[in-house]
Amino acid sequence: MPPLTLLDWIAFTVFVLCWLVYAYVVDRIPSIRANSVIAAMDEHRRRWMVASLGRDNRIADIATIGNLMSSTSFLASTSIFILGGLMALLAAPDVGRRVVATLPWAEAPNEAMWEVKIGLLIVIFINAFFELTWAFRQFNYTSTLVVGLPVDTSAVARAEAAAKVVNRGAKHFNTGLRSYYFGLAALAWIIHPVALMIVSLVVLYELHRREFRSAVREALHQP
Repeated sequence: MPPLTLLDWIAFTVFVLCWLVYAYVVDRIPSIRANSVIAAMDEHRRRWMVASLGRDNRIADIATIGNLMSSTSFLASTSIFILGGLMALLAAPDVGRRVVATLPWAEAPNEAMWEVKIGLLIVIFINAFFELTWAFRQFNYTSTLVVGLPVDTSAVARAEAAAKVVNRGAKHFNTGLRSYYFGLAALAWIIHPVALMIVSLVVLYELHRREFRSAVREALHQP
């Protein structure tokens, strides 16, 4: 008997499409991306870097970058703890499967399916770790660039370069954060394939609502 049933394959396909297609549309299609919270924040960060040219004291700028690094470091560290827990579940499948079997409407997976489902979660949070640590490094690079900016409003090109670095860091931070969201969806697969489909669609809806139809998005797009 193959580890994945037809329903499992359908659920997994829905999950992958929700994640990858959404990420491609939001990140790669300029006309759509321009209306998102992400694009609005890119512009605000660019204005921030240009405005910092006129400040002799940049303690507030460095403190703000430090806040970005702290939240990124927290999530990267948390992903390591999650990976440790997942490895423990992979090493002791009987315990995890017994817990799942006690849940209402849960379909206790066999050992092969358990490894597939936990393996998917491991891949997701490894991706989150790499995305978040790369974002952390780019925020760190930004702090060096900001300190090196001259107090001269004519050096806009250097401020634009710093804005590109901090915005790339924010892009990878958002990608890592999406891994957390869809990691929660993948967790639902342990219960039932239908749960994976439902939670994947809920995560997709919530991401779209927050990035394109939220009050925050409206506020950030104000000129």
